[in-house]
Amino acid sequence: MTEEQPGTAPEPATADRSGQGVVAAFGQSLKTLRVRAKMEREELGKRLGYSASTIASFEQGRRIPPPRAIDRSDEVLDAGGLLTVWKEQLERAQYPAFFQGMAQLEKRAVELLAYDTLVVKGLLQTEEYMRALLANRRPPLDAETIEQRVTARLARQEIFERRPAPLLSFVMCESVLRRTFGGKEVLRGQLEQLLLIGQRRNVELQVMPLDSEDNSGVDGPFTVITREDGKRFVYAEAQGTGTLETDPRQAVLAAARYGIIRSQALTPRESLAFIEKLLGEL
Repeated sequence: MTEEQPGTAPEPATADRSGQGVVAAFGQSLKTLRVRAKMEREELGKRLGYSASTIASFEQGRRIPPPRAIDRSDEVLDAGGLLTVWKEQLERAQYPAFFQGMAQLEKRAVELLAYDTLVVKGLLQTEEYMRALLANRRPPLDAETIEQRVTARLARQEIFERRPAPLLSFVMCESVLRRTFGGKEVLRGQLEQLLLIGQRRNVELQVMPLDSEDNSGVDGPFTVITREDGKRFVYAEAQGTGTLETDPRQAVLAAARYGIIRSQALTPRESLAFIEKLLGEL
């Protein structure tokens, strides 16, 4: 099990176990403030745009509310910041413990280089593709876990709207673009999204053909991320664990390896044409 990929390791219903205490504490605070305000769940839900059952899931720690719902709850319940103070901790709790550091780095990245061999990078996934991947998890995930994972992954895609825009480069194996998770229509939507993202001026999207004789990515997928202070990190996932390498030497080597992989792949222009060709075959 990884943040980006389907897997086999069991995972808790809402957040990683390390974050469950935070989620439960927030839920209890929300309930206490709601009761103090003499407000029923149904009324609070109407003001926030949720059902009473969703408010119950927030209070019982089964689901993490999005930032805007936390802000609105604080306002409606006249909490004076007692709820908004939880936002940063709840944001981290959305992700498995092994991915929390990487999620924070993405928000501060000035450059991100990603090579993928199994599935489309989470930053590039459509909502339908996300749901198809999460549905492939074994043991199966419950509905609330899937919703939480989708919400968290979509939030990460705000990186494309950030100003100043970070430099983003993605190289993916051709096989990634041929896997029909969720069916052909899901794949069609995913390929169309890749074409749109690939046209952004700060994004380079490349495909590594299956018939390429040279591919320096034989060790598997990895991401090199550069923070605004110039420090680089290398992130890799495998079977329910994530490694965030902070050794500068390893980061330099990974960036150099990525440069070689990029040179062996199709150019960005050729890659977009290749994706258009795949679309025509569906």
